[in-house]
Amino acid sequence: MGMPRSGNTLFASIMNQNPDIVCTPNSITLEIMKDLHLLKKTDVFENFPDHQSLDNVLDSVYVNYYKDWPQKYIIDRGPVTIPANLELMQKHFKHGFKCIVLLRDLMDVLASYMKWYTENPDAFINKYGDTTDEQKLSRIMHKDGAVAKGLEAIKNAFNYPEICHFMKYDDLVQNPEEEINKVYNFFQIPFFKHKFFDLDQLQINKIKYNDSIVGKNMHTIKTGEIMKEYNPYIEKIPQRIRDKYEHIRF
Repeated sequence: MGMPRSGNTLFASIMNQNPDIVCTPNSITLEIMKDLHLLKKTDVFENFPDHQSLDNVLDSVYVNYYKDWPQKYIIDRGPVTIPANLELMQKHFKHGFKCIVLLRDLMDVLASYMKWYTENPDAFINKYGDTTDEQKLSRIMHKDGAVAKGLEAIKNAFNYPEICHFMKYDDLVQNPEEEINKVYNFFQIPFFKHKFFDLDQLQINKIKYNDSIVGKNMHTIKTGEIMKEYNPYIEKIPQRIRDKYEHIRF
């Protein structure tokens, strides 16, 4: 888990070289859990409150969702340490779990967004009629958006160091082999010899991202050698956005 533009797709592309591992794209599993749980607030359920039967369905969400996936280890991408999500998982996921938490300074995340939506006119953030970067970045930082949810999950993850491994984006792109080996140590699973150049775009079980939904190149990674690159958009972030969010660093 982590904010968008924090290396999620790069991390998945690397890990998925191992045929025993699959690191998913944005997952709907937590949303399934939440929606099922919210049925308990409906009149129909409250009229006949059969908690055990609905809990049986909640207990089986992850097992049923992934039952046809051939990989041995599944890394499911989602903001699991948001308190309400974590409560659901701890109650209904019976197998135990660990979390990889990707960290990137918020200004770098926003600069990455700026570069993407400037270079790709069909980016979803360009469709709301906002005319300035300040307006667009403020919309990206909406409290119900993916960035805010990622930040909430990261903040709460620090309360659970026993199940969380923290990986900084800068460390991943500067020392990828070392950082990936740390993941294997954390999971306590056999090592795999990964390559860190000539990478593949994310594809899982013959399914790819359909970025016509959110905008071209949202999940496109550079396939050459992994390295840290300077993003000039970091200097173009509006001052009022900096004043409000620049303190969020990892």
